[in-house]
Amino acid sequence: MRIKVLSDNRILSPELKKEHGLCIYIETEKYKCLLDTGASSNFIENAEKVEVDIPDIDYVFISHGHSDHIGGLDAFLQLNTKAKIIISQNALSQRFYSSRNGMKKISSDIDFTAYKERFIFVDSEIVLENEIHVFPCTTFHFPMPKANKTLLKENGNGLLSDDFNHELIISFGENEQVVYTGCAHCGILNILDSVKTTINKPIKVLIGGFHLLDGIDNQYETEKEITDIAERIITEFPDTKFYTGHCTGEKAYSLIKQKLDSAIHWFYTGFVTTIELN
Repeated sequence: MRIKVLSDNRILSPELKKEHGLCIYIETEKYKCLLDTGASSNFIENAEKVEVDIPDIDYVFISHGHSDHIGGLDAFLQLNTKAKIIISQNALSQRFYSSRNGMKKISSDIDFTAYKERFIFVDSEIVLENEIHVFPCTTFHFPMPKANKTLLKENGNGLLSDDFNHELIISFGENEQVVYTGCAHCGILNILDSVKTTINKPIKVLIGGFHLLDGIDNQYETEKEITDIAERIITEFPDTKFYTGHCTGEKAYSLIKQKLDSAIHWFYTGFVTTIELN
């Protein structure tokens, strides 16, 4: 499996564009996929520079309805005429807002009606290519990220706290899994637990944001809470390698890194890796 990050908050090469968004390309011998589409069309320009052919993509998986993950979808659909779009219906039927640093809308206003035959809506587990599992978070034994408190939704009943009924988990692999979290708004431990419960195959790699933001005055998770998360991860998933970026704060990453050591790495726009799956 070949993985290339096409959009993220960070870059190493000035030739690429960064943004507050996430888009990751995955390629195997059987299929070519995008995991989210970033906040804009930046991922398309970056794709050309890292040799990704956008018209040749087979699937797009949208992890949730926030604009930093779905904002580039319209630009993608104008270039690619064949890919299926896998998404929760709740991602399009609700409007999303953030109160962090002032109230702002964080959902897409684009009308995708013209492409409706290409959408596959997910409300429970589906399986594609006999090895791609897509499903919502199913277990909530652990706290959700504290930064979720700034996120709201509107579904005809006024503004409510976002419960992330639009967030999906995507897992690839027949015998070993590569799991994509998007932003892990449901909580990284809940996502890991859901994958274990739903599929129960070894997780070789997990990639995506953890939504553990760096705040001031213990605004979000405390150092102990982050350390506790890391300790549970290393205890229950000692053979899993983690790649994170986007909505994982640098302080949170540093604390997790102290526990996971070489099992966790940053990704960034232009990051490339190859994973051997059994």
